[in-house]
Amino acid sequence: MIDAVGRQDPLPAVTAPPALRTQYAALCWRLHRGRPEILLITSRDTGRWVIPKGWPMAERSPSEAASREAWEEAGVEGHAAEAALGQFHYDKVLRRAPAHPCRVEVFALQVQALTDQYPEHGQRRRKWFSPEKAARKVAEPELRELILSFRPDAAVPASG
Repeated sequence: MIDAVGRQDPLPAVTAPPALRTQYAALCWRLHRGRPEILLITSRDTGRWVIPKGWPMAERSPSEAASREAWEEAGVEGHAAEAALGQFHYDKVLRRAPAHPCRVEVFALQVQALTDQYPEHGQRRRKWFSPEKAARKVAEPELRELILSFRPDAAVPASG
């Protein structure tokens, strides 16, 4: 850039970082032999262990969107709690675009059933873990803390 005096500006123009975007996720859980387990799935692109999550959906509440993502990505049947457990942050990497910083609101979802026929079957793996092992598997420190602090007796499912 040329400044007001006609000199070359040595500093490149600064562009604003992408705006923070919100996603909704389901922390899918069950009691197995009296102990909680957390369901993790692999991401489609990197194969990292994650929880089902996605973008807001028109005419669905945040907890309903989280439940829908759990169905689409993991074949989970159940209803998410109305109140979020907490949130975590990560950078969503998109093809041929800068990474988007995301805040993910997480809703507890007690799994009532798993089905083998769901939209992303064959694109992801799913596996149950103890909370301690699930926390070690995920990359995001805030998600790790949410998993470790999760208590099934405090998770109240939505009605319906």
